[in-house]
Order: sequence, then C-alpha cells, then structure tokens
Amino acid sequence: MSISPFQSLACPLDGEPLYLEGSTWRCTAGHNPSKHSFDIAKQGYVNLLPVQQKRSHDPGDSKAMVAARQRFLNAGHYQPIAEAVSNAVLSHAVVQSAGHPPFSCLDAGCGEGYYLRQLAHAASSSPSLSLMGLDISKWAVLAAAKQDAKQTPLSSWVVGSNAHLPVQSGTLDSVLCMFGFPVVSEFARVLKAHGVLLQVEAGPNHLRELREIIYPTLKAERSSETEVPEGFTHHSSERVSYSLALNGSDEIADLLAMTPHLYRASAEGRARAAALETLVVTVDARIVMYTRI
Repeated sequence: MSISPFQSLACPLDGEPLYLEGSTWRCTAGHNPSKHSFDIAKQGYVNLLPVQQKRSHDPGDSKAMVAARQRFLNAGHYQPIAEAVSNAVLSHAVVQSAGHPPFSCLDAGCGEGYYLRQLAHAASSSPSLSLMGLDISKWAVLAAAKQDAKQTPLSSWVVGSNAHLPVQSGTLDSVLCMFGFPVVSEFARVLKAHGVLLQVEAGPNHLRELREIIYPTLKAERSSETEVPEGFTHHSSERVSYSLALNGSDEIADLLAMTPHLYRASAEGRARAAALETLVVTVDARIVMYTRI
C-alpha cells in the first residue's frame, strides 16, 4: 500500500491541465506565467481560488471555527462516521484496484482534513491511494496541510471551490462530500465512469438535543428519501447513529462552533448552550453512495 498526493489538477482560470515544476503549479496552455502559475505555500498547500470565484474577502469557515472542529474531531467524537466512510471508500477501491493506477479520492469541503487522514490510516493493507483535500476556507486548508506536514504529505491540499473544482475532467475514482454543499454537476464532471460519490448528510435526529436547547422550536424534518442526482445511480445507503456524551463547556462550545447552528441560533440560544457543563447528544448521519453512469 502507498499513499500519494493527487496530481491531476486544472487551472482555475481556464480549466487547462496544470503541471508541477519545482514548487509551482503551471498551466500547460502557456499563458502569462504571472497569472497562470500557482506557488505551493511553505505549509504545503496551493491556492487555486481566483478572486472572481470568491463571494467574500475571506470565504468559508473562520480560523476559530476550524480550530473548534479540529479539537472536536481529533478527540474522536465522530470516529464511527470516519470508520464507516473509510470502509465504504476502501471496499470500492479494492474492487477497482486490479490492474489500475492508484485509487484517487477527493474530499470536496475537506475542512481541516480529518476524514482524509482517517482514510489514509485505515488503508494500511489496501490498494494504493491518491488523495486530495479541497476547501474554500484558507484556514481549513492551512490546518490540514500543517497536520499533514508532520510526515511525508499524504494529500494534495488545495484552496478552491466546489462550484469550480480545479481538477481535470474524468480523473477521480471517488468524491467525498462530508456534511457539505454538493455541486453535483462538478462532481459528475471530475469522476470517472463508474466512479463513486459518497455523501454524508445529517439525519433527522442529528444533534437534536443541542438544537432543542438553542432554538425555540425545531423545524419539521425533511424526507429521508434523497433524490438520485442526475448522471448517477444509487449504490448503497448506511446510517450511523449513536449517543455522544460531552463533558465540559469547552467541548459543547466546540461542537456548536463547528456547525451552522452557531450563526442560525439567537444570542439567547447560544447563551443557553454556553451555560451547559454536560450534554448528551445524538449523532445521526446518513451515508449515501452513488455510482457515476
């Protein structure tokens, strides 16, 4: 088994393939080098998010949100989800591995890289993997690259947008979308035929106890039936559900800070959560795999 950074990147300005020259990714189309070359930062990531693809000066999760997620996930609170995702990806990799290049996987919206690191650790006796983590938050990608840099880099870490993936068409075996914002048309473009899209979605009871504290009332739950995206067929579904006991206001604050609920809740709701010292919450995740037609 070997793990290597994914290399089939594309220029975010014109979609042409990029090639690595030293510590710089350059566009093969031969455009103005100052505009179509992208340096790898000293921390080990590359920024492929041009200003015209930004909706704000500093898009995505803030530095504080990333730090909260890193503490929470590294404490192992979502380890059962990571194990289920790794098992799903690696079972598909084994099927596809015979006589093929390394199995390539993109985590689209990778955050601070937890799920890719767990996948790499789970792959000790599995086929070769080629990994890439992408997030629109530079703080998330920076945190991921810093943790990866402690050893030989396992992944290509990229600041970029799911709406304009800087990846060559038809080059990926798998795409992960972990509690994120899927852009199905882009996922379909970058996946190979018979590649898999793995989406992890919040189930109806996910963090219900926390939501009951911070909101006056809970919205009606959406149907659990998910429409199969265009260009895909349904492969399989799995539910991961368990109780999680959080001890101390810091752990509870980290959970709230890493979710959209931090901004959706009122000041009163956030204050009620901040007053807690213990909390038992339900983790309820739905893992759905689709196959690219």
